[in-house]
Amino acid sequence: MMTSTTMTIRVTAEAKERLEQLARITRRSRSFLAAEAVDRYLNTEQAIIDGIKRGQADVAAGHLVTNDAAFAELTAAIAGRDGNR
Repeated sequence: MMTSTTMTIRVTAEAKERLEQLARITRRSRSFLAAEAVDRYLNTEQAIIDGIKRGQADVAAGHLVTNDAAFAELTAAIAGRDGNR
């Protein structure tokens, strides 16, 4: 069983009303919906941070592509896709 803890946050009156409406419509508690929103936000932000760290590791390891090479590859990919229509 997952343990939980209580947290207090400040939101706009509009956000609170929207949360209350969504809770009524979905028959979920405001707390459940807010916790779900926080969890999704954290997952998204963590994925961004992980991507940045992978990019930094690539740079540190010398795995670099010039802007011209990257642009040429993207242009070729787009041309190939357009040719398949």
